[in-house]
Amino acid sequence: MTYLVNDKCIKCKFMDCVEVCPVDCFYEGENMLVINPDECIDCGVCEPECPVEAIVPDNLDDGTKWLDINEKYSQTWPNITTKKEPPSDAKDYEGVEDKFEKYFSEKGAE
Repeated sequence: MTYLVNDKCIKCKFMDCVEVCPVDCFYEGENMLVINPDECIDCGVCEPECPVEAIVPDNLDDGTKWLDINEKYSQTWPNITTKKEPPSDAKDYEGVEDKFEKYFSEKGAE
């Protein structure tokens, strides 16, 4: 089992998870993070750190969708190893439904 980031991260992009990851397997997009599943050691320390519950094990019902997204974008987005501040309006997007369809960006962080 590996851990993945789902659409709850979009536009929130809290980075408490980055700070605790022992193998630096997070990658930063313009408005979300992803985990490289090949680098994740399945330790699970990141999961409870996410305040919006955007980190999930890959064995959930929609795990295949998020596995594909995490694999794809971890190959092109830059690796992130230190916590940054979330967007100033992050709280406004907590709990918003269908964020992937509405707000996802394929761009990597600048």
